[in-house]
Amino acid sequence: MEEEIQAHEKAMASPDFWSRGEEAQRTLRQLKMARSRYETLQSLLAQKEEIGALLELLEEAPDDGDLQAELESSLPRLQKQLDAFETELLLQGPYDERDALLSIHPGAGGTEAQDWGEMLLRLYTRWAEEKGFQVEVMDYQEGEEAGIKSATLAIKGPYAYGYLRGERGVHRLVRHSPFDASGRRHTSFAAVDVLPVLDPADEELDPEDLEIQFFRSSGPGGQHVNKTESAVRITHKPTGITVSCQSERSQHANREHALTLLRSRVAQKRIEEREKELQAERGQVGEIAWGNQIRSYVFEPYTLVKDHRTGVSVGNIRAVMDGDIDIFIMSYLRHSLVSHG
Repeated sequence: MEEEIQAHEKAMASPDFWSRGEEAQRTLRQLKMARSRYETLQSLLAQKEEIGALLELLEEAPDDGDLQAELESSLPRLQKQLDAFETELLLQGPYDERDALLSIHPGAGGTEAQDWGEMLLRLYTRWAEEKGFQVEVMDYQEGEEAGIKSATLAIKGPYAYGYLRGERGVHRLVRHSPFDASGRRHTSFAAVDVLPVLDPADEELDPEDLEIQFFRSSGPGGQHVNKTESAVRITHKPTGITVSCQSERSQHANREHALTLLRSRVAQKRIEEREKELQAERGQVGEIAWGNQIRSYVFEPYTLVKDHRTGVSVGNIRAVMDGDIDIFIMSYLRHSLVSHG
């Protein structure tokens, strides 16, 4: 860690450092992460020494209630910080330290599926806010009666993408639908996509490859959305990937948001194509299929949230829907580390 920090500081001492634009910003971000990780480790080591000293004192005075109380309060605090640090050490992917773009797309099922999409949107917003991350709505398409047709969040904070990358996949809901007059039980699906936020230097987009269209925003927003063509749709012609954004009043802001999303999706497509090549070399076939749910959320006849990849289950579905998903995130990170070596 010390060597990594010294290397970044040496790079910053270069006379032309600040003229390097995106590269300089990337170095600053990596230095901040390295310092944070180093300081956390130093804090953990210091707490370990303090607890060791408390144990020695208790051996000499086993009936000292104050020492016992201090030890009992220190151990859970250290364990919680140690668990968080372990999570960071599991986040070693090439983009894990980046901000994340999280998109939700309800499946077939009309209002019930669209309501499920909005429930997931609330879940991830609550989780991010609890982590102290900044949440920005980049795109939001309201459902016709309730819920959402689609939504994209920018979640900004250290390791946001690393934490959330395991949430990518199909999420399944089972409940008695409040939108069914007969009160029948429904199964709904929503796809969650998670991408890292990339710098222009990470994935350069040739302007000649882009088809940009402007159109009037739809949905709520007063008269403004109907009078100006502030919404933006961008198509990347070589890949056919299309993104749109209409959450901002400014055409320029929507364009920048759309470019950020497009850059990440183009990079993700390249990663997926490379992974398919590797799987073919290994004799494996892997697809991210619509029916291949990663997690089920059952409200009736019992309450259970189960991750189908790791087998982890939680009965307190209300806590999960309020954003308490760290147990699934941690188990997935450990599982993927073991699975991939």
